[in-house]
Amino acid sequence: MSSGPGAASVPAPEPHDSPPASDPPAGRPARKSSMFSSLKVRNYRLFFMGQVVSNIGTWMQRIAQDWLVLSLTGSSAAVGITTALQFLPMLLFGLYGGVLVDRLRKRPTLLVTQSSMALTAIALAVLTLTGHVQVWHVYVAAFAVGLATVVDNPARQSFVSELVGPKQLQNAVSLNSANFQSARLVGPAVAGILITGVGTGYAFLLNGLSFIAPLTGLLLMRARELHAVERAPRGKGQLREGVRYVTGRPELIWPIVLVGFVGTFAFNFPVYLSAFADDVFHAGAGAYSMFNTLMAVGSVAGALLAARRGTARLRLLIAAAMAFGALEILAATIPTLWMFALLMVPLGLFGMTVNVTTNTSIQMSTDPAMRGRVMALYMMVFLGGSPVGAPIVGWITDTYGARIGLAAGGAVAVLAAAVIGLILARVGNLRLSIGWHRGHPRVRFVPREQQEQLAPAA
Repeated sequence: MSSGPGAASVPAPEPHDSPPASDPPAGRPARKSSMFSSLKVRNYRLFFMGQVVSNIGTWMQRIAQDWLVLSLTGSSAAVGITTALQFLPMLLFGLYGGVLVDRLRKRPTLLVTQSSMALTAIALAVLTLTGHVQVWHVYVAAFAVGLATVVDNPARQSFVSELVGPKQLQNAVSLNSANFQSARLVGPAVAGILITGVGTGYAFLLNGLSFIAPLTGLLLMRARELHAVERAPRGKGQLREGVRYVTGRPELIWPIVLVGFVGTFAFNFPVYLSAFADDVFHAGAGAYSMFNTLMAVGSVAGALLAARRGTARLRLLIAAAMAFGALEILAATIPTLWMFALLMVPLGLFGMTVNVTTNTSIQMSTDPAMRGRVMALYMMVFLGGSPVGAPIVGWITDTYGARIGLAAGGAVAVLAAAVIGLILARVGNLRLSIGWHRGHPRVRFVPREQQEQLAPAA
């Protein structure tokens, strides 16, 4: 059932494997899309180019903000408070932000949220450059950005489908992820040069100015070329309606539960990698930076590979989550720094595959009129998991060592993926099939009726 335009292209709720309606007929291989096919859409191209500039500025501000707090207080705990304040609004108000997004037009909403974040960065730049900045100013700025993110994040996520339509959604979501991770390679390096060369304030100033690019892109878009989506009317109980909608659909609730476990326990890399760099390999900040850079390389590769796939299947999500967890367990046993560093590339690749596949499968399985609330719940679980899980995995790492901490996070990911995979198989009336295909063993889930037909022949 759907109440919005374009709903005919939303896949049927097959929890085990939700292919879009444009999938080829049975017996014909699925055609892979061009890696950059969604960039042919003018409106999305404007959006993408604006995000290229803005994402670099965002990463610059993240580094500069942490460094400024550390220089003002000398306290790592104060840095943690800043991060918590930035994520706290999403935990408290994330679902309400989704309700607003479903009621409002996405483009004007993004103009407001992006402008507010630009003004916050510029205000922090002025305070820093004039020498009047205090740590509570940074706290307020972090909380203000978090409040804007409550609406901005689900609005940006759901706006992508209006820019490109359902057929290009997988490709566009993947390119967005590649965009953000590519900025992760550039932004921190630029921030480091600015901080050491001219001061932290200029990093904030450039981030504020970087919002000119996405704002210009939004203003230049052609409204008639957007894929119209029916907005939800104002009414009571819309928050509860969104929660009921998600919990009543296995193809939505279980991927969100899975990414919650993975994000909370397995994605806490600031804790894990800093501990390995300092306590295990005794290599300092240089090794920590290298680990993050190599993981970003793998993330970009994972996002670009996802851009070539035409569909987002839940079985791929389960397999990627299990592979991601298994790689973390393997990394926990690696004895040398360079072997550990090389594993960061596949870890980044499979981690990004989990992110992109979850994001795309949820959007493609959601009624357009509910998409803001569903994406808000997804982002609340995904972004809110790290602040909740960080103290837990930090305690495990401090008490039992970095290797045990990383292995424990990987074990949670593997176990969660296995259990949720079995649940989805049961809901989808599937059974495990083990056999041979072209001389290689193959393990897959097949419909019970198909397995029963094959059983006598075996």
